[in-house]
Amino acid sequence: MVENKTDILDLIRRVIKVKDADSIKKERLGPFFSIIPAMGYTLVNGYVGVLASNVSFYTSNNKTKLSTIMLNGYYSQYRQYWGTLSTYIYSEKSKLIFTGDVRMYKFPTRTFGLGGETRISDVERIDYSYFKFSQLALKQVYPDFYAGIGYHLDHHFDIDEKGLAPATVTDFQRYGFTSFSISSGLSANLMYDTRKNLMNPAGGIFAYLRYRNNLKLLGSDSNWQSLLMEFRKYFPLSEENDNVLAFWSYNDITLAGNPPYLDLPSNGWDAYSSTARGYASGRFRGKTFLYLESEFRYGILQNGLLGGVFFANLQSFTDWPSNRFHSVIPGEGLGLRIKLNKHSNANLAIDYAFGKEGSRGFFFSIGEVF
Repeated sequence: MVENKTDILDLIRRVIKVKDADSIKKERLGPFFSIIPAMGYTLVNGYVGVLASNVSFYTSNNKTKLSTIMLNGYYSQYRQYWGTLSTYIYSEKSKLIFTGDVRMYKFPTRTFGLGGETRISDVERIDYSYFKFSQLALKQVYPDFYAGIGYHLDHHFDIDEKGLAPATVTDFQRYGFTSFSISSGLSANLMYDTRKNLMNPAGGIFAYLRYRNNLKLLGSDSNWQSLLMEFRKYFPLSEENDNVLAFWSYNDITLAGNPPYLDLPSNGWDAYSSTARGYASGRFRGKTFLYLESEFRYGILQNGLLGGVFFANLQSFTDWPSNRFHSVIPGEGLGLRIKLNKHSNANLAIDYAFGKEGSRGFFFSIGEVF
């Protein structure tokens, strides 16, 4: 029960001796706010300053589904700055779902070439700006089952390869380097979702299928199609605690055509930037990306303030130009969970993960990784 739980806000109120203003909201629909400034370190960004925020709320009195809006801003020691806005909003009675993903990046970073057998020594410095807009509208056609359409725009511009030695030919150049790219397309979507809380699922199933068709008619540089298949399952282990065993399968497949290099499936570039903890975002890239992860979540304190996780993942990418799989890439790690808001059950997730070739680092998020 929420009444027996403790979050960061409770600790702050106890220190400054302020009455729990949220207590009058316990039976209301929200909104429930979580906001935290933080410092961190990641493999691709170095030291990062983060202002992360989340608003969760119910849109119907039966409180069956919790809507979520996440707005985050970042700045790194490598002069990268970016902002993300993610929305997952239910209509009243959950008959419609509107999901959105909007991002803006100014992003000097690194790429390592194509396929699953690239090495850290293959690193190439690039700089680019990036605007992403994705919006879906889904209608319930059966309890917990939805179908709908979406529009997706990925626009990379001011792309520049940096510091190349003379006569160097990179995978980016072999594949087809351009200083800008546009992918613009429509999607058909099917979704089955029995989760009650997206920020911290205690049980349920999530299954998602998206067919995306990028068309020159809509401004895309070329015609190409992709298929995204995702599945998540959560097993509550006891009625006495919040321990959960979770599984996640994420598969991004290029069906036809050639996506721009920076739009190829890549680890860490899913909608929530969550795949492949243990590796820098963009460490691996290819026309097809297969991914599997499992995580054990457990409570440390009975009041819910602190929890922990252990996780392991496997990923595989097709090589280019053969478009064949040749390797499976492992990652694993552990993490701490700090309760930010007991009403929305939102956590601050702090993970430390390991990968091959000595790859390792911290990973931060608000809410569970999946």
